[in-house]
Amino acid sequence: MSDIPFFVLVRPQMGENIGSAARAMWNFGLDRMRIVAPRDGWPNQSAVALASGAGRLLDEAQLSPDLPDAVQDCTYVYATTARARDLTKPVLSPEAAMRDAAARIADGQKVAVMFGPERAGLENEDIARANAIISVPVNPKFASLNLAQCVLLVGYEWMRASGEVVHRSDEMAGTDWAQGVEVEHLAVHYEDALDTAGFFFPEHKSASMRTNLRNMWSRMPLTRADVQMFHGVMRQMVRWAQKRD
Repeated sequence: MSDIPFFVLVRPQMGENIGSAARAMWNFGLDRMRIVAPRDGWPNQSAVALASGAGRLLDEAQLSPDLPDAVQDCTYVYATTARARDLTKPVLSPEAAMRDAAARIADGQKVAVMFGPERAGLENEDIARANAIISVPVNPKFASLNLAQCVLLVGYEWMRASGEVVHRSDEMAGTDWAQGVEVEHLAVHYEDALDTAGFFFPEHKSASMRTNLRNMWSRMPLTRADVQMFHGVMRQMVRWAQKRD
């Protein structure tokens, strides 16, 4: 069983779009391409030229004469379309569809996603063979998506659904986050220096000013390098003030 979905390009018209679709697939670790009755024949040098570093996908792509042959071994098939269809089927967003696909694949099913030809997309006869529809939320006044764009979009949602997307990371640039004791020492350093400079004035506002200053330090995501820099800034300001005196 495949641990990733098959992407089935149904009657693609231009080799360039097949190559671009292969490149988009490989961006997200997808390398199971099936091609149904390509208009300009196969293999196609225009596809190779646009695939860039994803040429292996084209070499290993499975060629089928028709759609039934391409999906005959699949247990669940999604059809991508931006247009309303007069067919009774579940209609999923790309995000929901790829979450569903990930669950089905984890359960041992073989899943495929169909993409239609560039000019008009999948026909109703094609979609009738699918178990569900993937509907991309696009501008209704301009619903046409390039083949590779649609492949890229669904591929990205697959990567998100398969848990391989890091939604946030911090580049530490050779330092670490400051520990509480380091931030505390920084706060004391600033309070002592500002107190000497007469900053906490008038007296009845001193307590709230100190609290606000402490609150400011706690809100800042400080690294150890940041703390060292702030210490250096204050030390230099004190030296400058002493020289003036």
